[in-house]
This record gives sequence, structure tokens and C-alpha cells, in this order.
Amino acid sequence: MKPVLKLYRGYANENQLLVMGHVFKPTTKADYDFQKTKFRNARSVIRMFRQKTASNFDVYFKHDGRVIHTKTLDDGFFQFCIPLDNDVGYGWITYEVSIKSEGTHVTQKGSYIRPFEGNLGFISDIDDTFLISHSRNIFKKLYILLFKNVNDRKIFSDVVAHYQALSTAGRNNKTEQNAFFYVSSSEWNLYRFIVQFAELHQLPRAVLLLKDIKQSLFDFLITGRGNHDHKFEKIKHILEFYPKLNYTLLGDDSQQDAELYERICKMFPVNVQAVYIRQTGKLPKQKVTIAIQNMSLMGVHTCYFTNSKEAIAHSKSIGLIV
Repeated sequence: MKPVLKLYRGYANENQLLVMGHVFKPTTKADYDFQKTKFRNARSVIRMFRQKTASNFDVYFKHDGRVIHTKTLDDGFFQFCIPLDNDVGYGWITYEVSIKSEGTHVTQKGSYIRPFEGNLGFISDIDDTFLISHSRNIFKKLYILLFKNVNDRKIFSDVVAHYQALSTAGRNNKTEQNAFFYVSSSEWNLYRFIVQFAELHQLPRAVLLLKDIKQSLFDFLITGRGNHDHKFEKIKHILEFYPKLNYTLLGDDSQQDAELYERICKMFPVNVQAVYIRQTGKLPKQKVTIAIQNMSLMGVHTCYFTNSKEAIAHSKSIGLIV
């Protein structure tokens, strides 16, 4: 049996490139099948959270005539952070990664984005921002994750229209899309599911930045829970990596998005132009309302909404989309 290589979408600026992935130990178990239903789907989901990673494994990155070697971390994660010496172009660009061990050789191709020249960037949460997940009710969330496959999962009304409009905002050439990032407390275990869901609903192609991978049944039971500071650190990193972009942040009030976004606005007072927070309960939350007011006082356009039609109207009113 061969080890399993999984690549994630990377990203680059004018000077630097980041690509990443995981290496897993050989297994006879089938990979997650998005078409399975009910108990078969549940079994596949649980398997995703019981994958065993391969630490200190040799990984080779091939791009632009160069081959670079590194090793995986203790949790099987690897990342190539390398300088870009040549102009590699813009848009989505292909790269190649190989792993080698004891006569086995596995190669995969991945992609990374180098954003087209422009001034807009978009960072969105996932659960209960565009994917209906019921994060406020952990039992309902786990039930849906286990027994609803990717075709059965629901998306909020009109969110696709909003995101598609944002992806081409400010561009005359509609084939050149703005940089989109999906930053979530979901773990890397769910990467393929999220990508498949986004593609199924024609959401903008995006870089995903998720939480450390989990490898036990207990970890599955608390998926998406716990400290959310990793989201703050990842969003902070994006703004530092692309310092010339004006950002729109999209989230919801089921967890701590508004408070996290407020911290970001305070640290980057000229980079965030708009914040959208979806109301997931019947009533607005006081903490979220206070955070929204604080961001508004800093000159950030804010929208605390229940339906994406409201968000679309707001984006049009501030000239973000037409």
C-alpha cells in the first residue's frame, strides 16, 4: 500500500509562494464518497476523522523548473513557503508535489492563486455563513454532518449571487476574479467536502485555511468547537501577505466572527472596507450589535443581515457591486 498525499490550494504574492498539504499513512479504507447516504455517509465521515498521518515524511515540490525538498510535521502537515524569483503569471497556477518512501512514489498536481492586479480581497467564514450547519446546536450539527451527504446539504438563499458578484467586483474583464479565502474552524479533515460543496453550488473558487487536522472519534465529536484564535491569526496573515488589498469580511453570529473581525479592523484600520454578519437566530445578538457599531465608527461599512438579499442591496448601496 502507498501513503496518501492530499494537496490544498495555495497562494502567492509578488515575492512569495505558499503551498501545503498532508501525508497520511497507507490505508485500505476508501476515501470519502460524497454520494453515500445516511449510515454509509456517517461511516465515511467518521473515517475522515480517524485518518493517521505520517510524520517526518519526505515531500518534494516541483515548480518553475525547481525541485525543493521538505519533511512533514508531527501531524503530517507540510508547507512550502518559498521566494518567487520569476514572474509566474496571474490567476490559478499549477504545481506538483511528490512523496517518496521505500520504493513508493506518489505524485499529485495542485493549484495556487496569484491574484490578478486589483484592489479587492474577500475573506469568508463557512459554517452558517454560506453552508447551513446549525453551529448553535451541536447535536443537530453532528447529525447533519453524519447523515446528510454533500448533495443534501443546504446553502442560504441568494448567497451564491452575492459571492459571484463580489468575485468580479471592480473588474471589466469578468474572467479575472478577485482573491477569495474561506477561513473556518472546520478541520482539514473536511477540506474535500467543502471544496465539493462550493463547486456544486458554483461559489467562487477560493483558498481554504482550516483548523489543525483531527485523528480521533473524540475530536470528531467536538469538530468546529473550541478556541477560534486560529481564525484571527489566519485572517491577520492574509492581510499581511496582501497588504495593498481592501478587504470585505463575511461571517455569521453563531460563534465569534463579529468580535474577531472587530479585532482585525482595529489592527488594520485602512484595509477593511466592509463587514457582513449573518444573523442565525430569531433576534440579533447584543455583543454582535456592539461590535458592528464599533466597526462602523471606524469607517467600516457594516451589514448585520438575515437574508443575503439584504447583503446584496447593501453591497450595491456602497458601490462594492453593481
